Amino acid sequence: MARDMGPVLKRCRSLGIEPAYLGIDKKSNRNFSRAGKKVSEYGLQLREKQKAKFIYGMLEKPFRNDFEKAKKLKYGTTGENLMILLELRLDNVLFRMGYGRTRTEARQIIDHKHILVNGKCVNIPSYRVKAGDVIAVREKAKSAQRYKDILEVTDGRAVPAWLEADHENLTGTVKEIPTRDQIEVPVNEVLIVELYSK
Repeated sequence: MARDMGPVLKRCRSLGIEPAYLGIDKKSNRNFSRAGKKVSEYGLQLREKQKAKFIYGMLEKPFRNDFEKAKKLKYGTTGENLMILLELRLDNVLFRMGYGRTRTEARQIIDHKHILVNGKCVNIPSYRVKAGDVIAVREKAKSAQRYKDILEVTDGRAVPAWLEADHENLTGTVKEIPTRDQIEVPVNEVLIVELYSK
């Protein structure tokens, strides 16, 4: 599988993202400035798309597929629908509940078949959860030291209102589909729609 293996903090600097959105506590000391360079309209649109892809850890083809799905949905605007679809990915939901320090780690946990959705093992990180879905760490994996280490780091992290997490039992529930206001991601989805509409 293709993966983005580039230096994360460098990429955060170039896209103007706080590493905290990726679940990384480190701070970048260097400032990234494009002094005197005027960014074109296309450049701004492209940067927003790159930001969204980088935050959710996606490659172009799946991202484009999600955009096409968002266009076909009957409710809401295409941009808002795209952000909601990205937010409902299983790897992101696991990260939001605090069962992965980063989305990459959440993806690895899913790949290792540690996660049950409504009692069934799911090993597809892009699996789309629905309202009412119950997500749990498998019984066999619950006692692993890994989850104790993860919860030490993520316990102070706020779980979004549309999710419910029980850290003692390593389970969680998707209470509802999030609205755009509940998705705290520094991305202007309108520019992404404009880019793909060209």
